[in-house]
Amino acid sequence: MPDFLVIPAIDLRNGKCVRLRQGKPEEEIVYADDPIKVALRWENEGARYLHVVDLDGAFSGRPAHTELVIKIASAVKIPVQVGGGLRTGSQIQTLIDNGVSRAIIGTAACESAAVVKPLIEKFKAKLAIGLDARNGLVQTRGWTNTTSLRAVDLAMRLDQMGVQTLIYTDTWRDGMLSGPNMDAIAQLCRKVNCRVIASGGVSKPDDIIKLSRLALSNLDGIIVGKALYEGKVSLKDVLISHEQTRR
Repeated sequence: MPDFLVIPAIDLRNGKCVRLRQGKPEEEIVYADDPIKVALRWENEGARYLHVVDLDGAFSGRPAHTELVIKIASAVKIPVQVGGGLRTGSQIQTLIDNGVSRAIIGTAACESAAVVKPLIEKFKAKLAIGLDARNGLVQTRGWTNTTSLRAVDLAMRLDQMGVQTLIYTDTWRDGMLSGPNMDAIAQLCRKVNCRVIASGGVSKPDDIIKLSRLALSNLDGIIVGKALYEGKVSLKDVLISHEQTRR
């Protein structure tokens, strides 16, 4: 993944594009009835990658929007990464075979090393691990379960297994527009050799600029959701601004 990416998020629930505050189902805002149109919008505004989450799948423990996800991946020319309820190699293979660039697993990676290691070895760059944390502790099952495992410790364990990309989400900040957890992101990046994508809390363009200036060689980008949908951040403008700061 080149440079520092600003990656729009498309969260799917009941077939619609939504956002949840801190991942809570009762804190839902519906932003669009047609997620495919949303994907095309972000592509047209300059996005080079899309992040899609099957929320129904995350809560139920099995993919719920595979058909819609495949339609999104087919509609755009840019890469799409997808997570939410993925547990098995066959589920991941189905997505990869149908145009998804990278599948994301979270709960399975935390709960069973025996399950995740063969998946890392098989899918390599086609697989990312979603590392969701609240107050530094790993959360699983759609953020409904908080474990006693430190996110940094799990990140280092997965790094040693050979994972190529971690997607780190501060769940307390997700959907809150309170700014990314810069310290936690930096700490995690410095503990691993794999690539890291941050998520959660972006509220303004300056948040993105500050993250890109952390000088972390393995920080590939930031996933942005609510700030885009509520107009706090213009994807076009932030991409232009970021490009200017790189010159």
